[in-house]
Amino acid sequence: MKRIAVLTSGGDAPGMNAAVRAVVRKAISEGMEVCGINRGYAGMVEGDIFPLDAKGVSNILSRGGTFLQSARYPEFAKLEGQLKGIEQLKKHGIEGVVVIGGDGSYHGAMRLTEHGFPAIGLPGTIDNDIVGTDYTIGFDTAVSTATEALDKIRDTSFSHGRTFVVEVMGRNAGDIALWSGIAAGADQIIIPEEDYDINEVVAKVKDGYATKGKNHHLIVLAEGVMHGDAFAAKMKEAGDDSDLRVTNLGHILRGGAPTPRDRVLASWMGAHAVELLKAGKGGLAVGLQNEELVEHPILGSAEEGALFSLTEAGKIVVNNPHKARLDFAALNRDLAH
Repeated sequence: MKRIAVLTSGGDAPGMNAAVRAVVRKAISEGMEVCGINRGYAGMVEGDIFPLDAKGVSNILSRGGTFLQSARYPEFAKLEGQLKGIEQLKKHGIEGVVVIGGDGSYHGAMRLTEHGFPAIGLPGTIDNDIVGTDYTIGFDTAVSTATEALDKIRDTSFSHGRTFVVEVMGRNAGDIALWSGIAAGADQIIIPEEDYDINEVVAKVKDGYATKGKNHHLIVLAEGVMHGDAFAAKMKEAGDDSDLRVTNLGHILRGGAPTPRDRVLASWMGAHAVELLKAGKGGLAVGLQNEELVEHPILGSAEEGALFSLTEAGKIVVNNPHKARLDFAALNRDLAH
């Protein structure tokens, strides 16, 4: 394999730049040429492809976001979009692709492989909700950012004797809420993987103020449950009488310089993706399990360890879906008194 390409797709995550840098520099060390593709699969279809060299990825290791930019392009799920992208890959002499992103990005990588262009997926998302890996690129940074914000909110919560509901990202996964909530000493953590009773939430707030001598209360809410304003409204309907405020940390969690762990993880995974392409392998997703790199087929049977399977009707099924650690939810309940 003489020339490969790298792209970032889906939501941006701190560490994506570090992964791109690793792909480029590892490929160069292996005697390969590298191209960058701007704006994910949309840029591939449009031919927004350019050469990358070692200098071109200098000083991006510590930058958040993705300098290749990202865009959602659902049209790539259809054959017509795939063939347009492949036409551009052929035009630029590209023989393999590293795709950094989430589930949808992986599906595109699988389609490229099926069309004869080996592709390797790297897990890039702050939500930590990709199957086949214990941790995703960007998750550690997002937790760090959320924890810093929660610490600051706790300061003002204490100063004014208020209850705060703080909404964090995590559309279908409560990992950010759990990890940052435990780190910041949250009184309650509400996640989509676990049922909750709004009356019990309010009762705990009241008990904290009335019998435990607390003068403030911090609730961390994953966005996959509902938005903070709606949750606060439900609390009031259930009888909450505290001085209640809502803060949505929102997209601040996606930005900022990646933590050392995310930089190392992204660099490790990026270099390994190049090794897989050099060996002629494709249709694989790189993950981290038990602190070691692993690869799983993106599409196939659950028995062979594939991340996704197809039903007879052609529907994509997630094998062994990611779940947040409910033992961490129990841990926080034990520690929050």
